[in-house]
Amino acid sequence: MRLTPFRALALALALSVPAGLLIAQEPSAPAGDDPAVEAPAEDAPAEDGAEDPVDLAPSGEQPEPTAEEKAAAPRDPLEIYSDLALFGQIFDRIRAEYVDPPDEKELIRAAIQGMLTSLDPHSGYLPPVDYSDMRESTSGEFSGLGIEVTMEEGVVKVVSPIDDTPAFRAGILPNDFIVQIDGVPVQGLTLDEAVSKMRGPTGTSVKITVLREGVSEPFEFELTRETVPLRAVRWSLEGEEGKVALLRLSSFSEQAFVGIQSAIEKIYDELDGEAPAGIILDLRNNGGGLVDQSVFVADAFLKQGAVVLTRGRGPQESERYDAQPDSLDAKLADVPMVVLINGGSASASEIVAGALQDHKRATLVGTRSFGKGSVQAIIPLGPDGAMRLTTSRYYTPANRSIQALGISPDIEVRQVVPEEFQGRDEIIGEAGLSGHITIEGQEEATVGSSVYVPVDKAEDTQLQYAIALVEGRETDPAYPPKAE
Repeated sequence: MRLTPFRALALALALSVPAGLLIAQEPSAPAGDDPAVEAPAEDAPAEDGAEDPVDLAPSGEQPEPTAEEKAAAPRDPLEIYSDLALFGQIFDRIRAEYVDPPDEKELIRAAIQGMLTSLDPHSGYLPPVDYSDMRESTSGEFSGLGIEVTMEEGVVKVVSPIDDTPAFRAGILPNDFIVQIDGVPVQGLTLDEAVSKMRGPTGTSVKITVLREGVSEPFEFELTRETVPLRAVRWSLEGEEGKVALLRLSSFSEQAFVGIQSAIEKIYDELDGEAPAGIILDLRNNGGGLVDQSVFVADAFLKQGAVVLTRGRGPQESERYDAQPDSLDAKLADVPMVVLINGGSASASEIVAGALQDHKRATLVGTRSFGKGSVQAIIPLGPDGAMRLTTSRYYTPANRSIQALGISPDIEVRQVVPEEFQGRDEIIGEAGLSGHITIEGQEEATVGSSVYVPVDKAEDTQLQYAIALVEGRETDPAYPPKAE
């Protein structure tokens, strides 16, 4: 066999693998737990002076290991790297014989991606561009002008300028239309393309042309890009007396907790220092985000106790996160609480909902959540991006795993779904994902949960029920929850 550089490297690695590597790869059994496969300790004395029993085959030889024993036993490093040599052989043949010369870097990245995605739906490889986008998303900040926009009739329409940003200070208003960016018409661009043109390095400038209803001539603005925090939390006062606080948390970025904290301060200011009649935390269609932010958000409403437990292969992947007493939860201690969830509430949303439900701090209203009960670590790979790897499962304070099952609300309330969306508004969630992590003996979701939320609050059945519950116009034994 031709010894290519790739195969030579694989062989060299196989011969140089330290013995300790096998120990590091073996799952560690938590203290006090029975290991999956028990092996007798070496040199252990046999009871009553008997010889250690040895189960011999009729021929007198050691019997062939079972399939389970083979799977549990650590593999020899040479065997592992012989498989890697097979990969090298296929890689060489593709490079030499594929009909068109392949992009070798993309081949390697595709192989890495395939290896990671074969583990579960949430592990994967992040090329540099995707990794950069992910970091921006989780940071909750971007470099741009500070405009929330949508696309209407082929042009970019301003929904709202973000407070204290270049766009806000320049006087751009809601319902303005952006028709040109740096002299280039936006007609024909997608919304993502237009947004990309407005974003850029901090300190650089961009010219935008704006049309405003009732003004005949367009406005020209030259704005300097700044770091702009994305708004993770929106709040309002609802109900017949305007005293029910609604907190809509859209994602668990680095802006999540500070957004909750700021919103609560503004609500108290709006009510002249008076506590709201109740708080509704809306986590519907919130797909999650950073675990530490979910802990901070839950801690805002809890005085003490566990928020979430994580368990991985070894002690370094297993953690307990606890709430701590502070001035914020003391201020909110007597304010009743409802959490809205649906089929799109996943991961960090489920951590918060599960913690507040287990501690009897809030009543959950809506439909069953998504059921993502695993935690991923983002592992940077230098200039080559990063890998996203599932490292642990998480459990609620009552030691519940919601993996592929989800969290059931205390009060199930279904939306009135328009006819055109009926049958398309429900998802099974994690249990419907191919290759999802399973837990032996645990039930999994088999039916869908709706993700439909009306734009008009007046038509939002779940929200209106929650408001009526807080105001006493609706009653249920689950509200307020009673601590045991």
